[in-house]
Amino acid sequence: MITEFSDAFLTEAERHAAWGAAQLEVLTGFLPEGPWSADLAACAYRQGELDLRVAVLGTYDMAERTWMWGWANPGLRGTEVVAAGVAVERYGQGHGIAELTAGTVDLSGFADPRRAAEMLAFTGMGITGAPGYIGVPAGGGTQVYFLPDDAQVPRAAPDPVTLPRILLTGAGLIGFSARHVVGGYFDHHGLPQRAEPGRITADLPGGSAAEAHFDALGRLAKVEVTALP
Repeated sequence: MITEFSDAFLTEAERHAAWGAAQLEVLTGFLPEGPWSADLAACAYRQGELDLRVAVLGTYDMAERTWMWGWANPGLRGTEVVAAGVAVERYGQGHGIAELTAGTVDLSGFADPRRAAEMLAFTGMGITGAPGYIGVPAGGGTQVYFLPDDAQVPRAAPDPVTLPRILLTGAGLIGFSARHVVGGYFDHHGLPQRAEPGRITADLPGGSAAEAHFDALGRLAKVEVTALP
């Protein structure tokens, strides 16, 4: 049983905090209301009248308060629907992140195990670059998490108007490393960035620049967007 996530895991999670939160907003707006169903052998998911190709990232057992990665599920191991999860495991092995390589993660020691499960799902989404994740009840006190793997899902793009809100919101989600939040956002969108002790500057599409300023404690203090000459 663990009572908190490792620094290696939190650092990785922070890299996806800002762009991931923005992408989840887009996915939520895209998904229709309605019941869901899935054909795991076909990697198919339906919600309302929308059909999507998906992968199974993992499941959360509410009674046991444990997370199981899809690749570790005995009934799914080796199938196409958990291939994205295998990529997460390999990433964890390569970067020494234990939470990504343990087939089952005991979250019962956390103050909020359900939130911890969401963080695992969120980080798995970030590592794979998926356009969000879908968490739905699967009966028996189980929540299953799917990763969309479908070009139909729109992608959030950098927007100079909303960028300050997105970065500040992302920095407040986990609160471990604001610099990784900002740098991870710019990396995800392929934006050239320059890091200095008190700030990170990036060139945005359309001829503007963003400056993220950090205080003496490393917290994100403000974000300024200016037009380039």
